[in-house]
Amino acid sequence: MNVRALIAALWLALPLHAQGFAGLGQAADGFALPTPNPTFDFPADLGAHDDYRIEWWYLTASVQDADGQQYGVQWTLFRSALTPTGPQVWMGHFGLTTPDAHYTGERFARGDVGQAGVTPAPFEAWIDDWSMAGDDLDALTLRASNGEVGYALDLTAQGPLVFHGDGGFSVKSASGQASYYYSQPFYDVTGTLDLPDGPVSVTGKGWLDREWSSQPLEADQEGWDWFSLYLDDGARLMAFSLRGGEGFHYASYIAADGTMSPYYGDALIAEPLETATVAGRNVPVRWRLALPDRDIDLTVDAVNPDSWQATLFPYWEGPVTATGTHTATGYLEMTGYE
Repeated sequence: MNVRALIAALWLALPLHAQGFAGLGQAADGFALPTPNPTFDFPADLGAHDDYRIEWWYLTASVQDADGQQYGVQWTLFRSALTPTGPQVWMGHFGLTTPDAHYTGERFARGDVGQAGVTPAPFEAWIDDWSMAGDDLDALTLRASNGEVGYALDLTAQGPLVFHGDGGFSVKSASGQASYYYSQPFYDVTGTLDLPDGPVSVTGKGWLDREWSSQPLEADQEGWDWFSLYLDDGARLMAFSLRGGEGFHYASYIAADGTMSPYYGDALIAEPLETATVAGRNVPVRWRLALPDRDIDLTVDAVNPDSWQATLFPYWEGPVTATGTHTATGYLEMTGYE
């Protein structure tokens, strides 16, 4: 059995998948836990936090070609500790979405053999030959291929880092499950998509999420719907709705200068308007997303309803467009749809 198959078998053999989506509601005995009023230390907090059970470096980009055709790109590196003293496991996800097709890739690696990792300065996150790298987060190169399609993108930040929740302490449940969570939502993106019909030059916007925790969900929270949008007035909007248990709703309104305002509970409206059968599941592909305090009321549509990531823990992830009080492009992630 090769290392990827071995890691996948070990991960699936644990009781993780029964306690919240992807095991993120499993009790965190022995692991470090996020606490309020965090102090972030850069560049160290660009890198890994091995005493926490789970973290990720998550880049999505909504891009267009010269004719205005929409595409989406995802590059994700996950680090997980199976036990507090056990090995570090790495998992990479690749996504490339066109209006007519969705391409997926997945890789696994052990943390002690140089197949995957993160260095804070100069910054590099990698798994095999998939990489996200730069001197820091201000300018990055992004490279990946699943053997059929790929991308090579350059990202340049045009605004500051944004710290969600209360200064980067991001609560996910009524009982206080939380993560440390910051983003760089101000990337300008240029580069090339390598598609079956040939290379396509694209430009657009990118968003990097950094998040780490040990039990970010309650055991009965079955999944989430997460939105990141680039509004036409230069603002950004991040919103998530957690399903199951008591539910939980949160939004970060990010002004064009990077100033963030948090909103909780009923301040956010996230309502499915239309569903589609995707991979045998009934998945919302049109949403109403509203933040009345900011006079935002949007209809959000999937660029490609079939943007299914058939990975170890499968989920929907793809680019979206929005109309209403604003026009917008962005990304939508939906997990826990069985």
